[in-house]
Amino acid sequence: MPVGTQGTVKSLCPAQVRDCGAQIILSNTYHLNLRPGSELVARMGGLHSFMGWNGPILTDSGGFQVFSLAKLRKMDDAGIRFRSHIDGSEVYLDPAKVMEIQNNLGSDIAMVLDECPPWPAERPVVENAVRRSLKWAGESLDAADKLGIQQSGRHVFGIVQGSAFADLRRECAQALAGLSFNGYAIGGVSVGEPEEQMLEAVDASVPYLPDNLPRYVMGVGTPPQLLRMVARGVDMFDCVMPTREARHGVFYTVLGRRNIKNARFAEDRGPLCPESANYACEHFSRAYIRHLFQSSEILACTLLSLHNVNFFVSLMDQARLHIERGDFGPWSEAWIARYERGQ
Repeated sequence: MPVGTQGTVKSLCPAQVRDCGAQIILSNTYHLNLRPGSELVARMGGLHSFMGWNGPILTDSGGFQVFSLAKLRKMDDAGIRFRSHIDGSEVYLDPAKVMEIQNNLGSDIAMVLDECPPWPAERPVVENAVRRSLKWAGESLDAADKLGIQQSGRHVFGIVQGSAFADLRRECAQALAGLSFNGYAIGGVSVGEPEEQMLEAVDASVPYLPDNLPRYVMGVGTPPQLLRMVARGVDMFDCVMPTREARHGVFYTVLGRRNIKNARFAEDRGPLCPESANYACEHFSRAYIRHLFQSSEILACTLLSLHNVNFFVSLMDQARLHIERGDFGPWSEAWIARYERGQ
C-alpha cells in the first residue's frame, strides 16, 4: 500500500498512483485529525472524495505517530493526552475517539488504537503495552459497533504487539484472534531493531492469526523483506520508502538500489530499470532524470516516485503469480539472491 499520510502520496496525483498498479493506499488518523480535521473531511464528503481517490483507503490509528512525534505525552489505560507537534495544542485520543475519527474519514479499513513500545524495551514495559493494547482493541471494536463501521461493509483490524518477546507476541495474537476483527496487523516492527529480530517477531505472530483473514505487517519494508514476509504468510504491507527514497534520488532495480545522482548515469541512455514497465522507464533515460534531479526540478521526484511505487507493486504482483503457480519458494529465493548480489 503506497503511503498517503496527509491524504496524498507525495509527488503523485491519484491517477498516477492508480497507473502504478496500486489497489489501496494508506492515510493517517493522527495527521488528518490535526490538519485539516476529520470533521472538515466528513463535511467535504469523506477522504475518498476529498483527495480524489476512488479505491480503498486504510487509515492507521495514529498510535505510532503519538509515540514518535507528539510531545508531553500522558498515557493511562483510558487514553493518551499529548500536544500537537504542529502547534502545541492539547489533543486527547482514546479508542472510541480514534474510531470516530476514522468513521469521519470514511476509512475502508480502520486500525485500532494501540501502544507501540520503543525498541529496545524491558519486558515489564512490553507486558504493560500488550495488556493495554488488548484492552483498547476490545474497546475499539465496541466503538466501531456503535458507529456501524463493520455493519456498513467497512473493516476493523487488530494489531499484535509484543516487541522482541515471542511469548508476548503469541499471547497477544491469540487474544486478538478471539475477537471479531476483519484482519490482523503485526505492529511494533521496523522501529530500530535488526532485521533478524523483525522477522522473528513476524514468526512469533503469524501462526496464531486466522488463516482466512488478511495479515498485515505495518511500516515495512525493503523488497527482500517483503518477499521474506510473504513466505511467512503475510498479505499486506505499507511503507514510505518508495516515495521518500525517490526524493533523495534513490531508485530500485532488480539488481538493488541505485542513486540517480551518481556521475556514472550522466550519459546513460537506459531506463531506470530495464525489467520494469512504467511511464518513467518507458519515456525517460537515466541521464535525463539525473539532469532533472541535479537541476532541482520537481519532475525528478515524480518520475522516481512513479518508478519506485510501480516497482514495489509489481513485485507483489509477481509474488502473487508465483504463489498461484506453486513455485514461490525457489522464485523468491532466486530474486532475493540476485537483488542482494547486485549483478
